[in-house]
Amino acid sequence: MSLRVRPSGASRRQTIRPDRLAALDAALPDIDWTVLPDGTRRTSFRVPSGDLAAISLGRVGDPRVLLVPGATGSKEDFILLAPLLADAGYLVQSFDLAGQYQSAAAGPPSGRPYDYDLFVADLVAVLESGQTPVHVLGYSFAGLVAELALARRPELFASLALLATPPQPGQTFRGVRWLGPVSGLVPATRIASLMIWGIETNQNHTRPGRLDLARTRFRSTDRRSVNEIIGLMKHTPDVRAELAASPVPKLIAVGRRDLWRVRLHQRFARRIHARLCVYPTGHSPCETTPHQLAHDLLWLYGRVG
Repeated sequence: MSLRVRPSGASRRQTIRPDRLAALDAALPDIDWTVLPDGTRRTSFRVPSGDLAAISLGRVGDPRVLLVPGATGSKEDFILLAPLLADAGYLVQSFDLAGQYQSAAAGPPSGRPYDYDLFVADLVAVLESGQTPVHVLGYSFAGLVAELALARRPELFASLALLATPPQPGQTFRGVRWLGPVSGLVPATRIASLMIWGIETNQNHTRPGRLDLARTRFRSTDRRSVNEIIGLMKHTPDVRAELAASPVPKLIAVGRRDLWRVRLHQRFARRIHARLCVYPTGHSPCETTPHQLAHDLLWLYGRVG
């Protein structure tokens, strides 16, 4: 297979071999993840939970791509991926979830918890803020939110990509490699503490630039939002039938060493009629294999219509 990139404003098509894409990913240097790509615009979305910090890259009027980060993540997770999609002729947008990083002030009304309805309503508001339908990528927890939004408002979606998203509804941690057998007994707050401890102590051997961003985000993120998101992931609604029935093109993208076993992602992909793409990495293909991920996303976008 080859990658056909359509640069903005150009009709000439460029072909890049898959082995070249892997080489580009392998050669990625450590970077300062707080420095946004040239041409990126800082903006915000006004949504039911408040104001969400956002970024945008690409030409207004081009088809929209929305990249949604997960719990403990942020819009900066996509700074290697976004330019590849923008150069291919898409308007690429991303935002911090309510309670997370620079959207920490957004959230539920006083006395109310973070719940799926809040996150879905926020996502729908972002989708409705511009040209629709939109190519949506949900990363980890945000993939669960995107699934629910597609089930409720399918007309807003041009395609759906699930990046390292839990492949099972209900108690999603039951399929996690290191936690699964006891996850039903461990409180959400304890799982959140273990996750944050693992990130801050660099158990995944992350590069210094990436680790600096992760630690910086925790100083701003509302810890309650993390705890309650983990709680939501233990009670995820099952919309597999709705996803399977949807004609929207779907793709599941995961690392070979993802938190959830690849066989579970394979089973989920078959169940919802999605293409499965597996990369030689862990839970963060958008950070470690962005060229290969962009290849498959552009294939997905080409399936529309």
